[in-house]
Amino acid sequence: MRSQAAWQALTRRNLLVTLWPWRSIAYLMTSAVVGAVMLVVVLVSLISGALLALVLVGIPLLVVLGLSGIPVGALERRRLWIIDSEPVESPHRVPDQPGLVAWARLRFSEQATWRELAYTGLLITVLWPMELLAVVYGIAGPMLAMYSPIALEESGEFRLLKFWLIDSYPEAFAAALLGAVLLALFIYPLTALAVLHGILARLLLGARETDEAQRVIELTRSRTRLVEAFEAERRRIERDLHDGAQQRLVSLTMTLGLAKLTRGDERTDLVHKAHGQAKLALAEIRDLIRGIHPQILTDRGLPAAVADVADRSPVPVEVSMTLPSRLPEAVEATAYFVVSEALANTARHSDARQASVTGRMDGDRLVVEIGDDGVGGADAAAGTGLAGLADRVSVVNGRLMLSSPVGGPTLLRVEIPCASIDPSR
Repeated sequence: MRSQAAWQALTRRNLLVTLWPWRSIAYLMTSAVVGAVMLVVVLVSLISGALLALVLVGIPLLVVLGLSGIPVGALERRRLWIIDSEPVESPHRVPDQPGLVAWARLRFSEQATWRELAYTGLLITVLWPMELLAVVYGIAGPMLAMYSPIALEESGEFRLLKFWLIDSYPEAFAAALLGAVLLALFIYPLTALAVLHGILARLLLGARETDEAQRVIELTRSRTRLVEAFEAERRRIERDLHDGAQQRLVSLTMTLGLAKLTRGDERTDLVHKAHGQAKLALAEIRDLIRGIHPQILTDRGLPAAVADVADRSPVPVEVSMTLPSRLPEAVEATAYFVVSEALANTARHSDARQASVTGRMDGDRLVVEIGDDGVGGADAAAGTGLAGLADRVSVVNGRLMLSSPVGGPTLLRVEIPCASIDPSR
């Protein structure tokens, strides 16, 4: 089934024997429920915001008005499956930086947010009352008429309308027949009304070409930052090799050369010195390799690798990570480096006494949370590497969320979908 499946069924002769009329009625009835509930929520929010505006100069009222359409839009995109099996993609972009402020700033700048707000206004003021009346008069009325014979038998008479008192079975069966005919006739306009609502919802709540173009731009910027980060990492590795292991290997070569030219105890001392230099060079190379991709991650998986990082952290770290099986390599590598960078930031910036790392599967998503009891105030714009982590996570279609109020605590949450990752990558 493709887009506008209910509309396609509406143009066929066998509409009455399909499920689409009842799905359309269900869509209209749930619209009435959602609209009525949101009307109450918005009114309560506006009243609360207006009261708080006396103290906070209208900021709560602005936030309520501006962001109230976002949850409604998310719900309505999912509810469209009732009459349309084609999914509606969210038009919102992923923020470049973690945190609530960055998220709210991006949402206020998106046209999709204001389209969702406009849809919410239509839903709570026009759509749900109109659709509720349509369902009541188009379904409840005819079904009440079809109930006439049963009502007559129970009470001896039945008033269908103000001017129609049914007190005989011929009238009752005639009313029931009329109700059945009206129900069959009203099916068509009710289905059409549901289809029109669905088209409006898809138009206002779905992604547009401008949204996709902006998403491509953001994706390009993210990839550019990753390329720059990888280039910086390559230069760091080159510098570490040149200044560290290479210098030790040069010193080792010179020491061994001197050992060849000497005799006796002096040669033995030089050999011992060369042995120590070789061990130091080997240790530096191992540390460098572990920074690129640790062997323990390849051999034993993410929980063991995270435990190893926690053991080497100067801040005590409590690890709780239970996974049912090995995850795709890209997922494990991304989660490992997020944990490594987060714990490094904790040690450098947070003044924390305790940190924690938890990991679990939530459906087909890996959820990793890194927290500490430090001073908080983490900011992606302050050069703490959070923007780089967000870019790294976005490569595997994941999300990174940060809560770090001034004074702490700090909680970094990463969600990475595993089903969408190709294990062969």
